[in-house]
Amino acid sequence: MAVKKKEPKIKSSHQVIVDKYDDEDPDEAIAKTLTMPEVGAAGTIRGLNNIHDVNALTKILSQQTADVVGGNMTRPEAMLLSQAHTLDALFNSLVMKGLNQSHMPHYDSFLRLAYKAQAQCRSTLQTLSDIKNPSVVYAKQANITNGNQQINNGVSAPRTQENQNYSNELLEHTHGERLDTRKKSAAIPVNSELAAVE
Repeated sequence: MAVKKKEPKIKSSHQVIVDKYDDEDPDEAIAKTLTMPEVGAAGTIRGLNNIHDVNALTKILSQQTADVVGGNMTRPEAMLLSQAHTLDALFNSLVMKGLNQSHMPHYDSFLRLAYKAQAQCRSTLQTLSDIKNPSVVYAKQANITNGNQQINNGVSAPRTQENQNYSNELLEHTHGERLDTRKKSAAIPVNSELAAVE
């Protein structure tokens, strides 16, 4: 009697494996897995580089993410330096191609792209420098607001006073007489010496 060997189940390299707990809703487990940044990045990298197993790629990306969260910046630093070298090579290539052009629009287009690559290279190196040497800020107080804000540093809060009604006092003259606001003033005579300007 021949014993049939059980063949291992072949997993699809294009399908993401979803880990689900016993009490977890299947739809929530799928949503949680598909919204992981590593899963999205793995799908994109797989499409660009024709990598066969998206789950292996997701696993490696998750390990690298955990390293960065843990404070190990070796991989991001290496990535930024590699990108800076790539952008520098692109800059040099575009400049050389631009210099070989005989028509002004082509010359201009190549050099514009070259300067964009140069600016991105500088920005990448600046980011790498900021990671390696973070700036130190000594701030006594940071006040961040999108609207009006009053800040009283080192000043005690003013004591509240009883509100006095000053409106009646404003209507009285300095000699104690009440001003008559209903009395009409005399008309100002017209200056007859002035003539209209033509």
